[in-house]
Amino acid sequence: MTSGRGKNALETQRAGGVWGIWANFHTGRKEIATFFYLYGLLTICSLLIDCGVVPPASGAYPYFVAVQLGLVSATCICLMINGFVGFQLYEDGTTLSIWLLRVCSLAMFIISFAVSLLTFQGWAGLSPDNTIGLFVVVYVFSAIFIFVYIVMLVLLVLGTLQERWPLLHIIFGVLALVFSQVILYAFSEIICDNVAHYFDALFLSTLLNLLAVMLVYKFWDAITQEDLEFSVGQRQNNWEVKALLPEEDRRETMYMDSDYATSTYLNQPAQRGSVYGY
Repeated sequence: MTSGRGKNALETQRAGGVWGIWANFHTGRKEIATFFYLYGLLTICSLLIDCGVVPPASGAYPYFVAVQLGLVSATCICLMINGFVGFQLYEDGTTLSIWLLRVCSLAMFIISFAVSLLTFQGWAGLSPDNTIGLFVVVYVFSAIFIFVYIVMLVLLVLGTLQERWPLLHIIFGVLALVFSQVILYAFSEIICDNVAHYFDALFLSTLLNLLAVMLVYKFWDAITQEDLEFSVGQRQNNWEVKALLPEEDRRETMYMDSDYATSTYLNQPAQRGSVYGY
């Protein structure tokens, strides 16, 4: 379809704007970055499949699709684990936190990849005609992971934060994800036929999925202590004095209410050093 070019452009752009998070020193920075790394790999794999780089009739096609589905599962479980980071059950950014995330993501990738490939190839009693196992592993498990993540975010906002406006990110993100799936699976043919194949439901679904991922980042950025983009609500920066300056390094001042040394400017002679004598 002609909408493939637009979809591919969206997939290229959707992973490009998230790498700047490394500049922000927020809670769970490494954990959320791992999620976006997986999301970037999923985008690359989807491009290879959707652009026809790997033809559907080729022998490598089932393997690439299995990798794609494995990355879907790994990304979803990584997102779920990120939902627990805000509760500080363990310190974020530590070896325990990072490797727990990596091991769980890798394990889910292997399980989903194996079930997908066995189903596509008709191995180990599975077959393309019986996809119940594949549906459970990829779709049901992923839906559970996302649901747990959403519940954790709601509990985090209601139980630990003073502000409630981050709930808007959750609500809009959930709506974007739900609408993307409904449009893709329920209205695909209707949309494609009515717009004369200029774009299809896959294009709209990709756009809404991108919006959902953007809101994941915005929620994470909103609940952290330092908001490097802009401040919203009642949060204020906390300034901390690390150490007082040495006596000789203190700045001289003309104000009498200074807490530091008295001004040397006030002790200067009243006569101006002018060649005209005044």
